[in-house]
Amino acid sequence: MRKTRAVRVVRLVRHPKYGKYIRRKTTYYVHDENEESRAGDKVLIAQTRPLSRLKRWRLVRVLERAKAAAAPVLSGEELLLGGEGQKEVAST
Repeated sequence: MRKTRAVRVVRLVRHPKYGKYIRRKTTYYVHDENEESRAGDKVLIAQTRPLSRLKRWRLVRVLERAKAAAAPVLSGEELLLGGEGQKEVAST
């Protein structure tokens, strides 16, 4: 799935009985031929013929780039290994 992006569309729907607004999410699998979109970008998509089992949309263009997420800063002495919470002290 190199050229596939998952685009999530969130919309508000009013509950028919209680009147409270509920968030509904729909995920569209989009074909990104040039791999120009990144996570968090706002994109314009268009419906197309079925390209695979789930892909029925193609990327038209990127409307707005996502702000670059700040990388976590690790001190030079402690490096986290895996997800088990083990630490290794780097010797200098």
